[in-house]
Amino acid sequence: MSSLLNTNVFDYVNVLDKALDASAIRHEAISNNISNADTPGYKRQDVNFEVQLAKALRHSRYKSMDAKVGDLKMNRLKPITYTDYSGYSYRIDGNNVDPDTEGVYLAKNQIVYQGLEMSVAQEFKNLQTVMR
Repeated sequence: MSSLLNTNVFDYVNVLDKALDASAIRHEAISNNISNADTPGYKRQDVNFEVQLAKALRHSRYKSMDAKVGDLKMNRLKPITYTDYSGYSYRIDGNNVDPDTEGVYLAKNQIVYQGLEMSVAQEFKNLQTVMR
Protein backbone atom coordinates (compact mmCIF):
# COMPACT_ATOMS: atom_id res chain seq x y z
CA MET A 1 0.00 0.00 0.00
CA SER A 2 2.86 2.41 0.69
CA SER A 3 3.92 2.14 -2.96
CA LEU A 4 0.45 3.41 -3.94
CA LEU A 5 0.94 6.50 -1.77
CA ASN A 6 4.27 7.27 -3.44
CA THR A 7 2.72 7.40 -6.92
CA ASN A 8 0.83 10.21 -8.64
CA VAL A 9 -2.50 8.49 -8.06
CA PHE A 10 -3.68 11.21 -5.67
CA ASP A 11 -2.57 14.24 -7.72
CA TYR A 12 -6.10 15.18 -8.76
CA VAL A 13 -7.44 14.48 -5.27
CA ASN A 14 -4.82 16.82 -3.83
CA VAL A 15 -5.78 19.61 -6.23
CA LEU A 16 -9.47 19.06 -5.50
CA ASP A 17 -8.68 19.15 -1.78
CA LYS A 18 -6.99 22.55 -2.19
CA ALA A 19 -9.99 23.79 -4.19
CA LEU A 20 -12.35 22.58 -1.44
CA ASP A 21 -10.29 24.47 1.13
CA ALA A 22 -10.48 27.61 -1.02
CA SER A 23 -14.23 27.23 -1.37
CA ALA A 24 -14.63 26.85 2.41
CA ILE A 25 -12.55 29.98 3.00
CA ARG A 26 -14.59 31.83 0.36
CA HIS A 27 -17.79 30.77 2.16
CA GLU A 28 -16.41 32.31 5.35
CA ALA A 29 -15.46 35.52 3.54
CA ILE A 30 -18.91 35.83 1.94
CA SER A 31 -20.57 35.16 5.30
CA ASN A 32 -18.45 37.91 6.85
CA ASN A 33 -19.43 40.24 4.00
CA ILE A 34 -23.11 39.58 4.60
CA SER A 35 -22.69 40.03 8.36
CA ASN A 36 -20.94 43.36 7.84
CA ALA A 37 -23.26 44.73 5.16
CA ASP A 38 -24.28 47.55 7.52
CA THR A 39 -20.85 48.21 9.04
CA PRO A 40 -19.59 51.67 8.01
CA GLY A 41 -16.29 51.50 6.14
CA TYR A 42 -16.32 47.71 5.73
CA LYS A 43 -14.91 46.46 2.42
CA ARG A 44 -15.95 43.13 0.96
CA GLN A 45 -13.49 40.26 1.05
CA ASP A 46 -13.00 37.52 -1.52
CA VAL A 47 -10.61 34.63 -2.10
CA ASN A 48 -8.09 34.26 -4.91
CA PHE A 49 -7.47 30.62 -5.76
CA GLU A 50 -8.67 29.95 -9.29
CA VAL A 51 -6.26 32.51 -10.77
CA GLN A 52 -3.34 30.92 -8.92
CA LEU A 53 -4.33 27.45 -10.12
CA ALA A 54 -4.70 28.63 -13.72
CA LYS A 55 -1.25 30.27 -13.61
CA ALA A 56 0.29 27.14 -12.12
CA LEU A 57 -1.26 24.96 -14.82
CA ARG A 58 -0.10 27.34 -17.60
CA HIS A 59 3.44 27.12 -16.28
CA SER A 60 3.89 23.84 -18.15
CA ARG A 61 2.11 24.73 -21.39
CA TYR A 62 2.97 21.86 -23.69
CA LYS A 63 2.25 18.98 -21.32
CA SER A 64 -0.80 16.83 -20.86
CA MET A 65 -3.21 17.74 -18.07
CA ASP A 66 -2.00 14.72 -16.07
CA ALA A 67 1.58 15.97 -16.34
CA LYS A 68 0.55 19.52 -15.44
CA VAL A 69 -1.32 18.37 -12.34
CA GLY A 70 1.56 16.07 -11.41
CA ASP A 71 4.02 18.97 -11.64
CA LEU A 72 2.02 21.33 -9.42
CA LYS A 73 3.73 22.52 -6.26
CA MET A 74 0.91 21.99 -3.75
CA ASN A 75 2.56 24.10 -1.06
CA ARG A 76 2.38 27.10 -3.42
CA LEU A 77 -1.35 26.72 -4.05
CA LYS A 78 -2.83 28.66 -1.18
CA PRO A 79 -6.15 30.48 -1.11
CA ILE A 80 -5.50 34.16 -0.47
CA THR A 81 -8.16 36.40 1.03
CA TYR A 82 -8.10 39.93 -0.36
CA THR A 83 -10.14 43.13 -0.16
CA ASP A 84 -12.25 43.48 -3.29
CA TYR A 85 -12.86 46.92 -4.82
CA SER A 86 -11.26 48.67 -1.84
CA GLY A 87 -11.62 52.09 -3.46
CA TYR A 88 -15.28 51.59 -4.34
CA SER A 89 -18.34 51.92 -2.11
CA TYR A 90 -22.10 51.69 -2.52
CA ARG A 91 -22.85 54.11 0.25
CA ILE A 92 -21.61 57.35 1.72
CA ASP A 93 -20.26 55.49 4.78
CA GLY A 94 -17.64 53.69 2.63
CA ASN A 95 -19.16 50.20 2.74
CA ASN A 96 -19.01 48.33 -0.57
CA VAL A 97 -21.09 45.23 0.26
CA ASP A 98 -24.26 44.57 -1.71
CA PRO A 99 -26.21 41.89 0.23
CA ASP A 100 -28.09 40.73 -2.88
CA THR A 101 -24.88 40.19 -4.81
CA GLU A 102 -23.30 38.41 -1.85
CA GLY A 103 -26.28 36.04 -1.78
CA VAL A 104 -25.62 35.17 -5.42
CA TYR A 105 -21.91 34.62 -4.68
CA LEU A 106 -22.85 32.41 -1.73
CA ALA A 107 -25.18 30.27 -3.86
CA LYS A 108 -22.53 29.98 -6.59
CA ASN A 109 -19.89 28.97 -4.07
CA GLN A 110 -22.18 26.30 -2.59
CA ILE A 111 -22.72 24.80 -6.03
CA VAL A 112 -18.98 24.83 -6.71
CA TYR A 113 -18.29 23.18 -3.35
CA GLN A 114 -20.84 20.44 -4.02
CA GLY A 115 -19.32 19.84 -7.46
CA LEU A 116 -15.86 19.56 -5.94
CA GLU A 117 -17.13 17.08 -3.35
CA MET A 118 -18.68 14.96 -6.09
CA SER A 119 -15.40 15.08 -8.04
CA VAL A 120 -13.41 13.85 -5.03
CA ALA A 121 -15.92 11.05 -4.48
CA GLN A 122 -15.63 10.08 -8.16
CA GLU A 123 -11.83 10.02 -7.95
CA PHE A 124 -12.04 7.57 -5.04
CA LYS A 125 -14.59 5.45 -6.93
CA ASN A 126 -12.16 5.33 -9.83
CA LEU A 127 -9.39 4.21 -7.48
CA GLN A 128 -11.64 1.49 -6.05
CA THR A 129 -12.43 0.27 -9.54
CA VAL A 130 -8.74 0.11 -10.45
CA MET A 131 -7.83 -1.74 -7.24
CA ARG A 132 -10.42 -4.49 -7.86
